[in-house]
Amino acid sequence: MSDLDFDFGFTAVTEDELEVVQQAQKDVTSSKTGLDKTQQKCDTLYNMMKPLLNNLAKNPEKDYIYWPGKTRMSKIEEFSDKLDKVYNG
Repeated sequence: MSDLDFDFGFTAVTEDELEVVQQAQKDVTSSKTGLDKTQQKCDTLYNMMKPLLNNLAKNPEKDYIYWPGKTRMSKIEEFSDKLDKVYNG
């Protein structure tokens, strides 16, 4: 490329064309932010569920799960509340 061919890398546009480009850039940024939040929710939900599945898979030869006393319902409700918070948050 010679010094005479240098074009500075820009294109002249009308005000309407500029507004369309600026709106498209905002839309892309907004979409990316929404996708990032969705990915964070999915990652959080996955990380919450994985220990439960790993724990259930530890002893597949055993037929029963021992969960003493009233602990089960309180733990299930606590976990359900956490899932709801991530899902709705």
